[in-house]
Amino acid sequence: MEYLASGNRYDKMKYNRCGKSGLKLPAISLGLWHNFGGVDVFENGRAIVRRAFDLGITHFDLANNYGPPPGSAEENFGVILKKDLKPYRDELIISTKAGWGMWPGPYGDFGSRKYLIASLDQSLKRMGLEYVDIFYHHRPDPETPLEETMGALDQILRSGKALYVGISQYKPEQTKKAVDILKQMGHHLLIHQPRYSMFDRWIEEGLTDVLEKEGVGAIVFSPLEQGLLTDKYLKGIPEGSRASKPWGFLKPDRITQDKLEKVEKLNELASRRNQSLAQMAIAWVLRKPVITSALIGASKVEQVEDAVKALDNLEFSSEELNEIEKILTE
Repeated sequence: MEYLASGNRYDKMKYNRCGKSGLKLPAISLGLWHNFGGVDVFENGRAIVRRAFDLGITHFDLANNYGPPPGSAEENFGVILKKDLKPYRDELIISTKAGWGMWPGPYGDFGSRKYLIASLDQSLKRMGLEYVDIFYHHRPDPETPLEETMGALDQILRSGKALYVGISQYKPEQTKKAVDILKQMGHHLLIHQPRYSMFDRWIEEGLTDVLEKEGVGAIVFSPLEQGLLTDKYLKGIPEGSRASKPWGFLKPDRITQDKLEKVEKLNELASRRNQSLAQMAIAWVLRKPVITSALIGASKVEQVEDAVKALDNLEFSSEELNEIEKILTE
């Protein structure tokens, strides 16, 4: 059956301006890091993407190595675009990245001009696109001069293969330098994609200050700490969860008793707010104005629906914020 997007898809989603730019992103974006690869059930991923768009999620985030196997998430997303979303291309923000190991030899990793430009060409081919909306350098490269990496992003912008550029996991001083180099080339760094959650707060040590000062947006990944900041693991590791998969990034040894006790208390607070813990964790990362969007993953349609309901209650009282701090620092 032909897919027809919901007519009220923009009614309830919140859209935030991305730093000092003309672009707005949905407060919740969908990442295809897990559950959309060649090892996964295609129709499940397809249903998740369609439901996300029906709920006003216009931003879909990928990378060259997403799968597994690497490249397969982009290939599958390309099929979904062709089958379902092609008529809506101009309503979508599609991003991809390069920076981690993708193919053998010295030219398939890190931050050289050679790698970044070749990788984007491959990504466009896999997705069947002429351009992506955002292209990221996926991680800092300690050996390639930042001028070369940013020069590659400049070339990509001028070629029209990306409309905006971003960086991911850069430290504050690296971010400031990247902003300055791009500025000299006549470009604005649109966005930074760092890891951020209640259990991983490194961006509060200087990065958010740089982003605010420079007018750079932020889209944070793993706001649910790979599912740990939900009620999923309170009674053990369920079959099919990320912690149960050999290629998952939530290793069972990270699910410590100390963290589970904190999750239990956070879950109680979320209940008093009439939210699931996942909804409260998403609302918590969005409390900072510099955070443009929370990037979620999903293995079921219901998880996307649950995440979007976080927007029903984004406000925290000072007492609630203090209680969260107390739980996290005990």
